[in-house]
Amino acid sequence: MTMKTLADSEITYTLLALGFLMLGAYLCGRLFEKIKAPKVVGEIIGGMLFGGTFIGAVAPKFTQMIFNQYAEEGKVLNVFYQLGLIFLMFSSGYNTKFNFKKNNVKVYIALFFGATVIPMVLGIPFINIFKKYFIGEEGQNITFAMVFLIGIAITSIPVISKIFFDMNIIESKFASTVLTASTLQDLCLWILLNMAINITISDEMNIIDMLGTVMITIGMFLGIKYIGHLLKKIKVVFKNDTSFLQICFIVMLFFIALLSLLKINIMYSSFLVGYLLRCITTKDNNVNERVKCISDFAFSFFVPVYFALVGIQLNLLNHFSLVRFVLFFVIAFLLEGLGTVLTLKLFTKMDNRVIMNFGIAMNARGGPGIVLATVAYNYKIINIEYFTVLVLTTMFSSLIAGYWLRRQQIKNEGIFDIEMM
Repeated sequence: MTMKTLADSEITYTLLALGFLMLGAYLCGRLFEKIKAPKVVGEIIGGMLFGGTFIGAVAPKFTQMIFNQYAEEGKVLNVFYQLGLIFLMFSSGYNTKFNFKKNNVKVYIALFFGATVIPMVLGIPFINIFKKYFIGEEGQNITFAMVFLIGIAITSIPVISKIFFDMNIIESKFASTVLTASTLQDLCLWILLNMAINITISDEMNIIDMLGTVMITIGMFLGIKYIGHLLKKIKVVFKNDTSFLQICFIVMLFFIALLSLLKINIMYSSFLVGYLLRCITTKDNNVNERVKCISDFAFSFFVPVYFALVGIQLNLLNHFSLVRFVLFFVIAFLLEGLGTVLTLKLFTKMDNRVIMNFGIAMNARGGPGIVLATVAYNYKIINIEYFTVLVLTTMFSSLIAGYWLRRQQIKNEGIFDIEMM
């Protein structure tokens, strides 16, 4: 085998591009942490600085020199982009927990139904209004509709978890309820997105294939949970951290490659690998520490680069309509919030302030919103304008959720630890 290599100058400019992306993500991420805002929003803006909205608009030759110096630079950077997505979803899978409590089942069902089913159903009439502006080259009526409705209903577990952690309410009944319902919600939405991708790849909607994909996707999740339960009984000892990390990476790479043959996207397969590891090692503190090492490194390099590369693609001066963004944002935010509030109002006896907090919390789209936008855009289901709209909707909804919940805590410190009914 003869391995093709990059020229020294190409390697230099690749490293410069990564350095600038990391610098922008770090500085803006730190700034947003200082103002108690989600770090992910700052990291996206850090990349956005080098795109067509800011530096790319006033100094296009500079950005061209750094980020498009040679023909294949975009593909090289895309490798880091995909690795960022893989590690982000792996971490999300590992941190996924189903904490079902029998006395809260009614609340879980109401919250899931109100934050997922109702917004998606009420969002159907708006599909045709936006389709001609937002659909991509490979988008079909069904695939665009699926992405559009997912964009309305999706909730971010990582972002809302970080908000709860920063507020010291991660162990509260409110936080536990939100995270449990969000986990179930996101699982269903990832299944829908995987279906949309498979329809796009096959270029047709075959009902049998579609049902097969659904069964495989759901079956993989249930199978992973069962396999994890069996493997938990087997005591595996790794002599050092290096062996453990190598085994993790080997399993991840082969698992993702294998599932791609079954038409399971790398996004969902990465999630499953993380969830499998979680099922196997639930009570093993040593493993938790080792996985934390993986996450710490990934969230220090690959994930910030991923979010920065998302940001650099945003061009608010050319591929953007402020009117359509505001209209979509208001529709998505209101449908998600109203669905949650009305369902909890009808089927629970919770205080109105607590119900409103649920409505705002379920609107935090964060990382999953970004993943939805990037994956749908990569497969050309949506165009650059809707990609931009989804990313901005994610950013603003996460900011609103964070500030709203902190304000409620200032007013009443015990509001997040009341009994769910």
